[in-house]
Amino acid sequence: MEEKRFDPYQFIGFILIALILTWMLYRNQPTVEPTAQTPTEAVENSDTPAVAAPQSTEAIEEEINSIYGPFAGFMKPITTQSPILENDVLRLSVNPKGGILEEVMLKGVVNYKDEPLFLVHEGNSSFSIDLPLKDGRVLQTKDFYFIPTLQKTGNQHQLTLTAATAGGQQVQFVYTLADKGHLVDFAIATVGMSAYLESNKTPTLNWATDAFRNSKSIEYEKRYAELTYGHSDDKVDYLSLAGDDEETENAVRWVSFRQHFFSAILVLKQAIDQVTLKSQDLSEVAALEERFTKRYEAAIPMAWNGGELNAAMEFYYGPTDYKTLKSYDRNLEDSIPLGWGIFGWINRFIFLPLFAFLSSFLPHGIAIIVLTFIVRLAMSPVTYKSYVSQIKMKVLRPEVDEINKKYANDAVKKQQEVMSLYTRAGANPMSGCVPALLQMPVFFALFTFFPVAYSLRNQPFLWANDLSSYDSVVDLPFNIPFYGDHISLFPILASIAIFFYTRMTTGQQPMPQQPGMPNMKVIMYLMPLMMLFFFNNYASGLSLYYFVSNLLTIVLMLVIKNYIIDDQKIHAQIEENKKKPKKAGGFAARLQKAMEEAEKQKRGQRRN
Repeated sequence: MEEKRFDPYQFIGFILIALILTWMLYRNQPTVEPTAQTPTEAVENSDTPAVAAPQSTEAIEEEINSIYGPFAGFMKPITTQSPILENDVLRLSVNPKGGILEEVMLKGVVNYKDEPLFLVHEGNSSFSIDLPLKDGRVLQTKDFYFIPTLQKTGNQHQLTLTAATAGGQQVQFVYTLADKGHLVDFAIATVGMSAYLESNKTPTLNWATDAFRNSKSIEYEKRYAELTYGHSDDKVDYLSLAGDDEETENAVRWVSFRQHFFSAILVLKQAIDQVTLKSQDLSEVAALEERFTKRYEAAIPMAWNGGELNAAMEFYYGPTDYKTLKSYDRNLEDSIPLGWGIFGWINRFIFLPLFAFLSSFLPHGIAIIVLTFIVRLAMSPVTYKSYVSQIKMKVLRPEVDEINKKYANDAVKKQQEVMSLYTRAGANPMSGCVPALLQMPVFFALFTFFPVAYSLRNQPFLWANDLSSYDSVVDLPFNIPFYGDHISLFPILASIAIFFYTRMTTGQQPMPQQPGMPNMKVIMYLMPLMMLFFFNNYASGLSLYYFVSNLLTIVLMLVIKNYIIDDQKIHAQIEENKKKPKKAGGFAARLQKAMEEAEKQKRGQRRN
């Protein structure tokens, strides 16, 4: 469990607030403050002394009638239980006040405390429609009291909520939930209100959610908690992951409040312009005690239909799982950050289906190991070429050192001689870099794949009880900056493997030290240490992959070195190549010609 970081300014602020509150309590007598949260509460508390007797029901109704006139019926409290909609994966509870979802529970899913997982619970979400009136007022449906009617038709459960006035005006919310799946159909309709509604102003749907913390590491979860939205042209945008952000966008088709492995998505039937979206980081708000990661808000303009409001949309409440989201054929899977460009393509068409196949009959930890074997075997020709290049550079190193000493004061001549040596020997210093570049797309694709692989959630392997979170073996009584309050074992093993791999690769080729430049060998050895810190809070599945991958690479290089490549044969081949005159071509020829031209210009300047 993560410790809250100590903030001295926050501590001083608490002391000041405590002193101010003590002074205020000493000076003032306690009174009951009006909350004005609902019309009923406002009427009960407005201008009423704390010791006054409660108003009668008739007095309350008279007060509501005087304030809301023909719409007083919307505001009159109705005593009724919250109806329940339920299917194979969802359990929804709807509050008659406001007609909003007051609870959304995912069946068979638990959070990091092994508690039932709620996406909506204890007032963390709000939903309301603003209805502008001709007299300048705005009615908010969150203040309405609805009468629920629940019925089942075929394989669908339908809940109709109706708020009505004495004059026959109505506002209806209709929730429809099928027997299976995570989609909830939602429809809004006003009846008989066109004479009161201001058609020149736009009704607005306001939706907000405080995203619950559902993982052990709130910092890690926050990296993947994000507000994303899709446009009518299938383009996907997002608000900033770090800090607070706000945007107003056009042609919005869906809005996703992502909580890393779980999402609440509003799907619109048609693209809407001027949608205002907000995201706020809540993880550092001390009063919330790290219960939430982000606060999301969306203000969506709606359109009138014949002077009334008639709109239909859908809600998705469920896992941020690529296969599940794709099954609904609404492009919702694009809300998952699988990587841009080629990285996303590799994940979508290679790693997602391959890992789904492997994990269908293997434990997930074993599936990761098998996936790693497949990737390393597929990349083995690249590893072979890279290692051969390193051996050639090692063989040529003594001669390169001699050239460096001989032309220590003439950089251009030194480069010319080195390039000439490489050309005559049939070696290319760039050939070791090209294989590494070819592996980069695979490296980055897997780096984005494992943190969003929902199938890893709550899957144990060895000492790790959840491959989607860190594998703590020691919980520390203190927090280490940039590291955390625990020790994860897989990152340590991965860092050790990377250290030995680095020793093997840097030992095969020189690390020239240029004046004024940092020592590259030191930087190379810092990488394992940096990875140890960086991955301590990351998904243990990712650290497991890097550990096995580097271990396999080391074994593969040892096999190539001891059983496939003969250093003496390579050395003999290089010596044979040197005896044959070889004309430089391509990049090497152009580089050598450029250096010769630079040398001629330099000599001309000396003569002048």
